[in-house]
Amino acid sequence: MSEPVTETAQRPGDVPDRTESPVSGRIQVAVIEDHPLYRRSVERVLLEAPDVELGAVVDSVARFHVARQPAGSVVLLDLGLPGVAGAAAVLEVAELGHHVLVVSAQAEPETVLAAIAAGAKGFLSKDVDVDELLIAIRAVAGGGAYVSAVVAGMIIKDNTDRPVTRPEMELSPREAQVLRLVAAGERDVDIARILGIGVRTVRGYLDRIRDKTGERRRPGLVKEAIRRGLVGKETVT
Repeated sequence: MSEPVTETAQRPGDVPDRTESPVSGRIQVAVIEDHPLYRRSVERVLLEAPDVELGAVVDSVARFHVARQPAGSVVLLDLGLPGVAGAAAVLEVAELGHHVLVVSAQAEPETVLAAIAAGAKGFLSKDVDVDELLIAIRAVAGGGAYVSAVVAGMIIKDNTDRPVTRPEMELSPREAQVLRLVAAGERDVDIARILGIGVRTVRGYLDRIRDKTGERRRPGLVKEAIRRGLVGKETVT
């Protein structure tokens, strides 16, 4: 069997040096997708986007490691990859300092929650249209979170199909902000830095959120954030 092709896309005249400074005003984007036809389709879309600078386009996390993609890039990541896959792939790419936007055919609620808990900033199903893909990229690049309406709808339905055991309690604006950051895959220490408060204060907010929602674990908190409409087109402020 021949080796899978590793592609790095470039615009005409670009020098294929991944260590060069990003083009001013453009969003650095990379793609990790093992399906050749889908990978090429996404590549074409990104090359035509005026505010996107396309970097590494590869078929596995292992190949991404050697692609020298600038830290802080938005990385479109499939979950069904060879080698490292699923939430483990999200975690590995996020730990390199990138903003992971999952684009996957696997959109079951538990898969979505696991990916976001591992650090994904957004989740799209593969039937997403071009406009929404670019909206999600810009939201994630701007420090926000994005879950497509189709995916959010599945999670909400999964949640409402279960019996309600307690009335919904309203969150304070700060609690909602903390919950939104949890759903964006941020750790307690990152939330503290973003909001300019102490880690102990963040954990105090999380304790109150858990008491109000009844959700004790992070995947459950992510689901609650999606159900309350805290994850979507809005950026985190």
